[in-house]
Amino acid sequence: MDREKLIENLNRDLAAEYAAIIQYLTYAGRVAGPHRPTLKAFFLSEVPDETGHAIFLANKIASLGGEPTTEATPVAPAADETEMLERIAEAERRAIDGYTARAREAEELGDLGLKTALENMVQDETEHLEEVQKILGAGTGVGTGGWHGGSAAPRRR
Repeated sequence: MDREKLIENLNRDLAAEYAAIIQYLTYAGRVAGPHRPTLKAFFLSEVPDETGHAIFLANKIASLGGEPTTEATPVAPAADETEMLERIAEAERRAIDGYTARAREAEELGDLGLKTALENMVQDETEHLEEVQKILGAGTGVGTGGWHGGSAAPRRR
């Protein structure tokens, strides 16, 4: 692993964080029905964490001598609340996988501070995923329980 490859990978993570922010804001605006207030509040409550991750990544990329990206990865469309939650769960899983890989890369380069920060981001994203899974009634696998606009109310950690 070299510094340039790490910067490239961190930029990919940064683009995904931008997408997460867009996703949460868009879904908060689009969610409808009797659970709109609860889901809207949940979606908006996640934006500060994702913004913090983006700020950290942009600063780290610049500190490593790179240029932080200004482009987000595409945001998956969602037709209803269930799809919104499923798309968010998918994005959180990708973030967990990416930050886990990046922590290994940082360790290979001897940047233990970055490794620790990325591990903390894995913890944040894992908590986000678990909360979405609870809303979906899915436990550890999205789609097994099913959010059907039922009485499941998101709870902030």
